[in-house]
Amino acid sequence: METYENQETQKRENRETQTPEYMHVPENRVARKPELKNKGLYLIIPILAIAFAEFMIYSGKDIAAMVIHAAILLGLSLSMLYIKNEEVQKTYQALILLPVLRLVNLSMPAFFDVTLYSFVFIYGLLTIPVTIAITHQGFTREQLGITFKRMWIYIPLSIIIGFLLGVGEYLIIETNYLIPDISITSLLVLTLVMVFLVGLVEEIIFRSILQNRLEMFLGSRSGLIITSILFGLMHSGYGNMGEIFYTFFVGFIIGFLFYRTRSLPLATMIHGFINVFLFGVIPHLL
Repeated sequence: METYENQETQKRENRETQTPEYMHVPENRVARKPELKNKGLYLIIPILAIAFAEFMIYSGKDIAAMVIHAAILLGLSLSMLYIKNEEVQKTYQALILLPVLRLVNLSMPAFFDVTLYSFVFIYGLLTIPVTIAITHQGFTREQLGITFKRMWIYIPLSIIIGFLLGVGEYLIIETNYLIPDISITSLLVLTLVMVFLVGLVEEIIFRSILQNRLEMFLGSRSGLIITSILFGLMHSGYGNMGEIFYTFFVGFIIGFLFYRTRSLPLATMIHGFINVFLFGVIPHLL
């Protein structure tokens, strides 16, 4: 009898504490968010605006370009406040780095001639917004490409690729040298600036942040192509259409290697050594 009463009491307690069936929500329905449709539409206006601003630079209208880039910066910032979708917010945050890069780049030479050390000021300042963007994007070290695996292969490989791509770019724009000679000291200084500052900052912007974000937003293929196009457009300052197409090609190669290896050091060294040969070794030799 006592056992029966205990069983009935237990059943009542279970009924009182148990959640009714109609209140149960499947776990996958709680976690799943509605998928964003027509993602490409969110990128059309900012990308076209960036392209138009770069066309202004290509046409020699730097002031107009700075105004447009400032408007893009303001527009993307305000859009992040009103568009609540986290994917769009982080994608716009990645795109913001491009007008910031261009505005800082165009503003600096107004105070002195463009020299090797002007890159120190330009890219030194850019480390601030780049660091902020990295901390808010939420990427892992693996996604960012922060790894030093296979460096014994990547160092000589990056020098070879950098030389070949640097020669190709020099044949298009025939740059002047940024160092007085090709002594060990001059080459060391040029390498430090171009690899560990210019190459590193730009590759974090274009590969670790922008390409990663666009891959997640649109898929790997679209992310790679759009990032390469933007990389090419951001080289409009030479006023040479061949340079824009060539740097699109270079950006695609570096971006593809980054996609396959997820190695930021490899992308950085290739980019840096292209500049070392382009602005140092080749002009002196030729």
